[in-house]
Amino acid sequence: MPAQKKAAKAPVKEPARPITVEDHMELGRRHAERKISAVNDALKFPVGDQFEKDLTEILASEPEASGEIVAIALVDCDEFLHINSDFGTDEGDRVLIAAGTYLKDSLPADAKIYRIGGDEFGIIFRGSMEKEEIFLFLNELKNNYNIVTPDGVRQSITIGMATAFEDASRCAELIRKADSALYRAKVSGRNKVTMAREEKMVPKTSHYTQDQLQRLAKLAKKEGIGEAILLREALDMLLKKYDI
Repeated sequence: MPAQKKAAKAPVKEPARPITVEDHMELGRRHAERKISAVNDALKFPVGDQFEKDLTEILASEPEASGEIVAIALVDCDEFLHINSDFGTDEGDRVLIAAGTYLKDSLPADAKIYRIGGDEFGIIFRGSMEKEEIFLFLNELKNNYNIVTPDGVRQSITIGMATAFEDASRCAELIRKADSALYRAKVSGRNKVTMAREEKMVPKTSHYTQDQLQRLAKLAKKEGIGEAILLREALDMLLKKYDI
């Protein structure tokens, strides 16, 4: 009588590892990256640091010598977080793609658009448009923005603008001026275009040590720029770090 074959043993399943907080954070990060990529792939705008790199190169080319006007605008989608929370991230992506497409299709030929991050876009104007013309154009851009969410509410955008060599000559300072204008527009009601303005600075006091002030003076001399500009850049980086 033939020997009976032994039944194959079923593979033993390893006990499932409980999902940790770190797992949730990692999954959230990966999901966010996929969503960012989806919007970037649809718009095909330059992203990240390219805005600063291009602006730095433009400012270094001495455009004012040839009579060119250089200005930047930072465009922020108002109340964007509620779109993701109320209607989901797919609707948020749709709004971002529609916003970017609208901005790009509306720009003059000598302007270039970037996706700086999240719901914020950057625009570099370089050419013959005067400062006042750019401001009026941005107002029309804001007024004609007609993207609507599923609840029938028309969305809006807020814009901060700064002009090179009038408001600032360095890239970081020019962006900071435009960002400050954007912030003022947001806190005063949104759905506005605000230009950079002259800033009143407070004198350096006991907030800094003597060693810090000496090192600051040395850096300012080395870079050939004012100490106040360096301090503003440093403070701006601090505020961005803490998302203020």
